[in-house]
Amino acid sequence: MIVIVCPGQGSQKPGFLAPWLDSDENKALLADYSDAAGLDLAAHGTTSDAETIKDTAIAQPLIVAAGLLALRALDKHGALDRVGGIAGHSVGEITAAAGAGILDVGDAMDFVSQRAVAMAEAANSTPTGMSAVLGGEPDEVIAAAESLGLQPANYNGGGQIVVAGDLHALARLADEPPAKARVMPLKVAGAFHTRYMEPAREFLAAAASLFTASDPKLRIWTNSDGTVVSDGERFRDLLVKQVASPVRWDLCMQSFAENGVTGLIELAPAGALIGLARRGLKGVPTVAVNTPDDIPAALQMIDAAA
Repeated sequence: MIVIVCPGQGSQKPGFLAPWLDSDENKALLADYSDAAGLDLAAHGTTSDAETIKDTAIAQPLIVAAGLLALRALDKHGALDRVGGIAGHSVGEITAAAGAGILDVGDAMDFVSQRAVAMAEAANSTPTGMSAVLGGEPDEVIAAAESLGLQPANYNGGGQIVVAGDLHALARLADEPPAKARVMPLKVAGAFHTRYMEPAREFLAAAASLFTASDPKLRIWTNSDGTVVSDGERFRDLLVKQVASPVRWDLCMQSFAENGVTGLIELAPAGALIGLARRGLKGVPTVAVNTPDDIPAALQMIDAAA
């Protein structure tokens, strides 16, 4: 079983969309995505610097747009009819929802734009951040974080937990990390998936009803608890909830393994989820789709599993 996975915020890099814009078709698609998001995604994906695209209001639509371009390239070859399912990490769940047919593409870009602005405003109200804790005993990591008023935001599996909250508390955790652990600050603008995002969740809860949600045509896992969701409206509601709740990517990978995953394809901007899979799903082959030149390798993996 091949699973397509969609990355979350922090995976963007300056210029990463440039290879996709050699195609007139992709230029036109990105123009449509830009209109839906209210941003010049072509400029941000090709010429904007790292600090500019770190802005949550830009990063999230940019990441979803890249994933949608990759999905479109795969779907032109009928790939979505031949994979076992799809899942997304954090904002990548919106990409996954579009891939599964829960949201149409225009609504996905509109939704992510509203999500991004709401989360950026919540982040700007209080200076906060996120840090990845690599290694250590999970219970000890969480206890150390909570003792400083921090919250676990991403249970990423493979020995990685992301914690979030006050910047001074994150600095203290880095100075005195749990045993056998190291703390790495992340280039994000706020404490996502924690109580600090509650204002964004409330805003999206009111806005979500404007987006029609269809039942998925492709199996999709939720990162709220790693289970398969078959009701489109429930998945849309979970998209709202996850803004202020931890991402359980560890449980998603556990579900992939229990369902017999034989390969993972990560959509652009790829790399982060493949890295987690190398530790959490050891031995499972992976393909990173970062440019159109990577599409043949992804199709080859799908064909081999058929």
